[in-house]
Amino acid sequence: MSAIDFTDLATIVFLADALTAAGVDGLEISRPDGNLRIVVSKEAGAQISLTGNAQPGLAVTLATTVKAPMAGHFYPLHPSDSDGAERLPRTVADEEVIGFIRIDSVLLPILAGRSGLLTKLLVEPDALTGFGDPLFEIEPIS
Repeated sequence: MSAIDFTDLATIVFLADALTAAGVDGLEISRPDGNLRIVVSKEAGAQISLTGNAQPGLAVTLATTVKAPMAGHFYPLHPSDSDGAERLPRTVADEEVIGFIRIDSVLLPILAGRSGLLTKLLVEPDALTGFGDPLFEIEPIS
């Protein structure tokens, strides 16, 4: 079995996403060459600190991904919105509706789930999405 590289950003992001999906509050891994600490909260997202010989003092705040609550067609705006232009980046509140999933004639609102800066739209409008597909990224505001 090979050792996991805890200095690899992709590995750290994978761990943070897995902890968030599992509802775990955090994880700390201590090794002789350094420590990795991931703390997950609804308000602040995943806070990561990595200390040690490889990258001393690294601190990263990750964006939160908003995922599709069910399968359907994705709309970042209400279909009746006459303007039709999504403005990014923009600040959002945790209970704010940031998009919709359409199933036949029913529109399911998508809530931001956390306050922050809505920075990325990850799916094209009217695209068919599956349950859990990433739709938006929200970055914490410092």
